[in-house]
Amino acid sequence: MSQATDPYAVLEKALGHRFSDRGLLETALTHASLRKKKYNNERLEFLGDRVLGLVVAEMLYSLFPDEKEGALAKRLTALVQRNALVVVAKDLSLADYMKLSAGEQKAGGLRKDTILADAVEALIGAVHLDAGFKAAEKFVRARWEKLLERQDAPPEDPKTLLQEWAQQRGLPLPVYKVVSKSGSDHSPEFEVELSVEGMGRTQAKAANKRGAEKEAAKKMLKKIGGAA
Repeated sequence: MSQATDPYAVLEKALGHRFSDRGLLETALTHASLRKKKYNNERLEFLGDRVLGLVVAEMLYSLFPDEKEGALAKRLTALVQRNALVVVAKDLSLADYMKLSAGEQKAGGLRKDTILADAVEALIGAVHLDAGFKAAEKFVRARWEKLLERQDAPPEDPKTLLQEWAQQRGLPLPVYKVVSKSGSDHSPEFEVELSVEGMGRTQAKAANKRGAEKEAAKKMLKKIGGAA
């Protein structure tokens, strides 16, 4: 089959892997909103998340032999979270290949970070099942080496920074409250309100509660003059 007639040829070239079982690739690109489909990418996402974590952890262990566990953990968290996965998804133009329900597409699903990030993890899981751990590791290393180059120091979690800021000033701990939850079960959106005594409130939205809390903490750090 020529590249002109093969809808996945460009993607496979970018992945550096040609699938023996194309069904795995198609499943990895199928969102759970397509209820009529027998298979979607949720299970592959679960598997890919574990493979990604192991490969990146091993990369960090080798690259930073003098760093302690805490610093490595901070680096790992930043490299396997949604923002990093979305960078990879956009580099691969995954939105061009994703299969979503008409309703999810109308709601802007192809632009949602959570859907793109989940698809990257599903692809890693699909490569692993198709050709083994080494093939999945090759893909992860090729893509995550670029992300690692951007890390000068272990990233600090904004919630931790804000908590330390409050404790240093003898203030109560920051309070996070879920204001609302909207969207579908497959693409939820949480809105969180954060309050710090004497400093007012900030609000933020994200696809999960923790993500919204982190964004609200970033806003508060900027508000009080701290480093986000």
